Amino acid sequence: MATSRALSRLALRRAAAPTSVFTRTFATVSPSRPVVPESQTSTAKEPSPEKDARIKTFHIYRWNPDEPTSKPKMQSYTLDLNKTGPMMLDALIRIKNELDPTLTFRRSCREGICGSCAMNIDGVNTLACLCRIPTETTQESRVYPLPHMYVVKDLVPDLTNFYKQYRSIKPYLQRDTPPPDGRENRQSKAERRKLDGLYECILCACCSTSCPSYWWNQEEYLGPAVLLQSYRWIADSRDEKTQERQDALNNSMSLYRCHTILNCSRVCPKGLNPGLAIAEIKKSMAFT
Repeated sequence: MATSRALSRLALRRAAAPTSVFTRTFATVSPSRPVVPESQTSTAKEPSPEKDARIKTFHIYRWNPDEPTSKPKMQSYTLDLNKTGPMMLDALIRIKNELDPTLTFRRSCREGICGSCAMNIDGVNTLACLCRIPTETTQESRVYPLPHMYVVKDLVPDLTNFYKQYRSIKPYLQRDTPPPDGRENRQSKAERRKLDGLYECILCACCSTSCPSYWWNQEEYLGPAVLLQSYRWIADSRDEKTQERQDALNNSMSLYRCHTILNCSRVCPKGLNPGLAIAEIKKSMAFT
């Protein structure tokens, strides 16, 4: 029944959306939309490998929006690990700089702070700047964009809907009462500690795109990242709109599509626990 509802919603969205929207591709690979196998694509190789080179192969998802009729493919690249930094982002940057300037991906801080380089590496959603390259050269690595998201190009997912959902929770302090001294809104150290594990979220979307419930219902279910951010404001003692925030979540889709699969808590590159935050929201709404 849930599958039928999800498919019906998808059909309605397709009927209502402009044709150009669906010229983009999903990162998900299925029998009806297979990726061109690695054996049918060329390999860009390490330039001038040394005698003691540690050659490792990287298979990277490629799709060009300027060629919408072409299937996605896995492009292979080989690098000498002796000339490459320790992180996956180092490998991607080196591939772009030295082997293939058309490879497209997001990156910025290189320190696990901005969340730009979120992608699926060897089957796990993570940040490329925090993911170490497996040093075993016989173990080939595969890199995909975040799953079940529209792809802008190559490893760049379209996060438009994700940020639209984030905006919908009003992620800022809301108060009607001015601070007593007219300067700032204070809270005790104990109240401040309640925000630990919440404010550190960098909105990389690793957790939301690992959630099967979000895959099926991402137009209506807010997903782990946005719900963790919502709880960050519900738990903040300085905020005076707790009831309004809870009321906005009190429907069958926004919050209660969470089925405690907990992929979100397993993959968070910052070590946060979105599953616990969602449980705390449910508990706060059940006893108020």
